Amino acid sequence: MDEDDLLTIGRLARRTGLSARTLRFWSNEGVITPAGRSASGYRLYDAACVARVDMIRTLRELGLGLDDVRRVLERQESVAEVAAAHVTAIDAQIRALKVSRAVLSTVAKRRPTFEETTLMNRLARLSAVERAQIIDDFKADVYGRLDIDPALRARVHDLSIDLPEDPTPDQVDAWIELAELVQDEDFRGRLTAFFELTVSSPGQPPPPGAGIWWARHVIAGVAPVRESGAEPDSPAARDLISTLFPRTDLTAVLVSLDAGIDAGAERYRSLVGRVRGRRSAPDATAELRWLATALRIVIDGRTPS
Repeated sequence: MDEDDLLTIGRLARRTGLSARTLRFWSNEGVITPAGRSASGYRLYDAACVARVDMIRTLRELGLGLDDVRRVLERQESVAEVAAAHVTAIDAQIRALKVSRAVLSTVAKRRPTFEETTLMNRLARLSAVERAQIIDDFKADVYGRLDIDPALRARVHDLSIDLPEDPTPDQVDAWIELAELVQDEDFRGRLTAFFELTVSSPGQPPPPGAGIWWARHVIAGVAPVRESGAEPDSPAARDLISTLFPRTDLTAVLVSLDAGIDAGAERYRSLVGRVRGRRSAPDATAELRWLATALRIVIDGRTPS
C-alpha cells in the first residue's frame, strides 16, 4: 500500500467504528503499530492494522485486559489459554457479585446499622476455612459439654454446615443469620440446656420427649388439629396428647419442649437447611407453642372446653 492507500487514525476510526481516542490509546500502548507516517508525521495504518483492530476489539469486548491482548497478539499465549484463565476469573467475579447482591438484599430487608452491615458483609465473605472454624467452635462448645455416646459425638464432629461453591442469594442470607446465631453465647447456652434434656447419656434410655423436635410425625399430628380451629384446651387437643404421648411423663416432655422453644431450635434447624440448600420442613414454632399450652392444661388437670 502506498501512502494514498494507508489510513489516518481518523479514517481507521471510521472504518472500524471505534473512536480515534481509543485507537490512539491502543497505539500508544503498543497493541497496534502504525505501518508508517505521513510527510506531516501523522500515523498511518494499513489493512493488517484493520484486521488487528478487529481482533483487539473482540478480545476487549470479551473482557480481556490489554496485557492479555498483547500476549495473544505476540503469540505468547493462545486465545484458548487466555480464555480459560479469563473464565476462571469471571467465575470468581460472578461469585463475588452474588455475595454482594445477597448482602445488599439482606441489608435492604433487615435495615441494620452501619456496624451490623459491616459484620454481615464480613461474615458473607469469609473463606471456607473461616466458615468451618465458626461451626467447629460452635459444635465444640455446645456438644462438648454433653455426656453423649462416642458414636453420636463422632457424627456431630463430621456434620458439615457450609455454603456450596456457588451459593444462591438465599443460602448466603441464611449463612449470615446462622453465623450470627451460633456465635451468640446466650443461644449456645440455651441450646446446650435443651440438648441436656433431650440427648441420651451413654447406656441410658432416651429422656421423655427426646425426639419431639426431630420427629416430624409430632408436628404432623399437631398441625391439622390446630388448623381445624381447635384450641389447646379442647377435647381434640387432649385426645391428640393421649395419642402422641401414651404412658409418658408429660411434665418432662413439657420441660424439654419449653427448652427447645426458648432455645430457638426450630430457627436453627431451618437456617441449617437453607444454608445446605435443602428443602426443609416449614418452621413449626407455632405448632409447638400450641402443643406446650395444651400440655400445661392437661398437666394442670383443667376440664376441656
